[in-house]
Amino acid sequence: MKRSARPSLALLAVLFSPSLGWAPAAEPPAPYGPAPSARQLAWHAAEFYGFLHFTVNTFTDKEWGVGNEKETVFNPTDFNADQIVQTAREAGMQRLILTCKHHDGFCLWPSKFTEHSVKHSPWKDGQGDVVREIADACKKHRLGFGTYLSPWDRNHKDYGKPEYLEYYRNQLRELMTNYGPISEVWFDGANGGTGWYGGAGGQRRIDNRTYYDWANTWKIVYDLQPMACMFSDAGPEVRWIGNEQGMAGDPCWATLNRNDFSPGNADSGRLNRGDRPGTHWVPGECDVSIRPGWFYHASEDNRVRSPHNLVDLYYQSVGRGAALLLNLPPDRRGRIHENDVQSLQGFRKILDATFAQDLARGAKATASNVRGGDVRFGAQQALNGKRDTYWSTDDNVPTPELVLDFGRAVTFNVVSLREFLPLGQRVEDWALDRWENEVWVEFAHGTALGARRLWRGGDVTTEKVRLRIVKAPVCPALSELALYREPDALRWPPPPAAQSPGK
Repeated sequence: MKRSARPSLALLAVLFSPSLGWAPAAEPPAPYGPAPSARQLAWHAAEFYGFLHFTVNTFTDKEWGVGNEKETVFNPTDFNADQIVQTAREAGMQRLILTCKHHDGFCLWPSKFTEHSVKHSPWKDGQGDVVREIADACKKHRLGFGTYLSPWDRNHKDYGKPEYLEYYRNQLRELMTNYGPISEVWFDGANGGTGWYGGAGGQRRIDNRTYYDWANTWKIVYDLQPMACMFSDAGPEVRWIGNEQGMAGDPCWATLNRNDFSPGNADSGRLNRGDRPGTHWVPGECDVSIRPGWFYHASEDNRVRSPHNLVDLYYQSVGRGAALLLNLPPDRRGRIHENDVQSLQGFRKILDATFAQDLARGAKATASNVRGGDVRFGAQQALNGKRDTYWSTDDNVPTPELVLDFGRAVTFNVVSLREFLPLGQRVEDWALDRWENEVWVEFAHGTALGARRLWRGGDVTTEKVRLRIVKAPVCPALSELALYREPDALRWPPPPAAQSPGK
């Protein structure tokens, strides 16, 4: 009788031994809860981008126009879209959102549906188009371009009536079809009140939950710009963070019970922190201006945020899983003012120096568990700088540990953590330890990871670092564990020896 050619069970066990890295491929974890769409993933990748508030208010020295401003008021003396966009790009911004029409109703493009626009401005003899020039400059400098179209219009005679909704949607279609790819569409929550309203004046009150028929208004964007994310108090893709100070909550969950909200109807506390659990993926966007006002005022030239203040805002927005939307108001020339440029340059210098070297790249990484023993989910996958790889564990191991061994003492004061977002937001509580005197000592802990979590504190010097997943309903999917150090010369004020965990 011929001996069987099949390998023995013992040999199979050796061939597929996880320790040899030849284990059968493990299945990826199942997504947990709501997860981002393709357009939301592209939005998350941007992290930091700019707002441009520019209209008749720039020339009337107001924040909100009434609606009766003459078109001739808008007359920049040296408009330079390239300078505006290049300033944003050099600051590290990935997108720019332009206020194409603010509450005053003046349009920065020659809309076919109103005479209240740049076509009656002396700027370029009425032949100019700010939207076109900014969109083209964004394309040149490889920045995404977004639009802000105020739902409230203090100029239009039909605001508050059904006819205005047709007008508004016509303008939305113009912006969605004539200016190339749109990355984000901003719907402000300010709705109704006093205005000029074609000369009639008085108050116009609306039910902002029903008047705009949001589902069908949003459908215009979905049909014409399927990769554009829409912003409002309710999303549907990106939510207001509940304040205009540029600060996300801690924690700040990316999920929200979206049906509890509508544009102009907000629980600012819930928007600031999100909902856990939540019904939809609606991450937060932290809007803030580099100056006290949203539009340019010469009186604020010496009140521009400092580079260090902007860095602090970065850690309190991007560092909490949200995005930072920083307003840069062009001045009456139509340029970003020199003081704003100088502050942005200082801000970028600090961030570039801080994140120039990831100290975790050279470390040996070991994990208490690796999913199926598969190297595709090994600890090293969180150290390679790629967003599409991740360390994960078996389904029955939701609270594992990952250890970095540097083989020498390293010093850092910033830690960056990211989850693999296509699988949802999975980690609820986490902690970081340093190896000191042959024992582990905790130096940071917090709630929520998500798109990015930045811990920033006093210097930590150690040969080993441990990440503990303290609480999670499912196994983790961690795409980044990185360590950085801010140069001493760029820190202000000098950091204390230690800061409160999670700050």
